[in-house]
This record gives sequence, C-alpha cells and structure tokens, in this order.
Amino acid sequence: MFIGEYSHTIDEKGRMSVPVKFRGALSVGCVLTRGLDGCLWLYTAEKWAELADKIAALPITQKNSRSFARFIMSGAVDSTIDRAGRVSIPKYLSEYAGMKSKVVVTGMYDHIEIWSEKNWGEFKKGMEENSQEVAENLSEIGF
Repeated sequence: MFIGEYSHTIDEKGRMSVPVKFRGALSVGCVLTRGLDGCLWLYTAEKWAELADKIAALPITQKNSRSFARFIMSGAVDSTIDRAGRVSIPKYLSEYAGMKSKVVVTGMYDHIEIWSEKNWGEFKKGMEENSQEVAENLSEIGF
C-alpha cells in the first residue's frame, strides 16, 4: 500500500528519486502515465495490468470511454527503478504535469501520484478550504 507525502526533485536528465519505502513494490517494473487533476500516476506492473483490463472493458461506442482510454493509455510508458532508486519521467509527461524541478510524491493506496510542487500546493489548499463540503458529499454516497 502506498501512503504519505514526500518532496523530491527532478534532475536535469528527467529522473526523480522514488521514496525508499515505495521502491520494493516497484522493483519488478512499473508504468508511468498521465493522471487526472494534472498529476502523473505511477503503478506497479501488476496494478497497471488490472487498470488496463478495466479500461479495455469500457464500451468503445461511448465517446467518454474512448477519450479516457486514449488519454491514459497513450501517455503510458513502461519504466523501471534504476540502481539509485530513480524513475525517468519523459519530457511529454513532465510538461503535461507542469513539472520543473520540485515535485511532490503522494501515496494513493494502489498507485503513486507525482505532482508539480505548485499544482500540489493549489490542490491541497483547495481541499483544506473545502474539506467539510467534500466530507458531506461523500457521506451522501455512504462513506
């Protein structure tokens, strides 16, 4: 399970150090892709296969399904953690997420999110300001 929030940097070659506690689960391979809300998603190979199966099962006759599948799948890249514990972030993904050098890595149970420091700060501030409303809306769906 991936949990927590960590500050890291991307070096001049587009590599980011993965938090030590996440490296073991990613050591047999991982997949990096565009995420929602302007971040990147990093999945273990196993969890990526599960997500890909769910995406493949979406009805191709529905425009939103096709668009979501294209968005996630076309952005995906197979990756590995190098000996120094880093993952390479392709330029097109770092540009999508607005990443310069400082990033925030967050654990999201079955995957990892990688945010630009700026986007994470904006998201976090918005959640802090609206947490009561969000909690009330979640209670309406049985949470």
